[in-house]
Amino acid sequence: MIQDREELLHYGREMIARRLTTGSGGNLSVCARAEKRILVTPSGMEYLSMTPADMVACDDRGTVVEGGRRPSSELGFHVALYRHRADIGAIVHTHSVYATTLACLHREIPPVHYLVGFAGHKVPLAPYATFGTPALADAIIGTIGSSNAILLANHGLVAVGPDLKSAFNVAEEIELVARIYYQTLLVGDPKILSADQMDEVLLKFKDYGRQPAAGESGK
Repeated sequence: MIQDREELLHYGREMIARRLTTGSGGNLSVCARAEKRILVTPSGMEYLSMTPADMVACDDRGTVVEGGRRPSSELGFHVALYRHRADIGAIVHTHSVYATTLACLHREIPPVHYLVGFAGHKVPLAPYATFGTPALADAIIGTIGSSNAILLANHGLVAVGPDLKSAFNVAEEIELVARIYYQTLLVGDPKILSADQMDEVLLKFKDYGRQPAAGESGK
């Protein structure tokens, strides 16, 4: 899992660089299902001072099996999400400003812009629970459904994906949509895309970014 450690460090620092969190806020993890291992960022360490060796390896129940640091205080909801959905291979939790602002207003993010499709038809809102508690994990599991992103009331954003790059992309795109939604609310009444329109977007997303294989037409 050496490459996973380096990838966690990279995207942790990218969260800072792209203003998706500050200091030691938020956390990231990857899941190696075949090995029944979860690799997670350590608790309370600033990303700019971390090294790959600071990442903490746990089993699929959240018991530390390797590493000299304490795992993230949010390890519980990471474990719960990996158990809940077999399609999740990585998790990114941010305190990004606009997503968190909406979470503090107890507003989910509707399809105000088609890029909400990175999450699904919308970004749902989980009810408030204290960070690092089983209650928060239960709130997330009870709300996320098939979405790739979820707002945590009075807390932040959780994004998931098959790998860390995908989960990070979800977190970044949903922060953009959160900003757009917040700004439209300041101006007036946002016009929301219909379920049929979002169905079309999600269908197109299935092929988005796929490059033609050798000998295959790119048309």
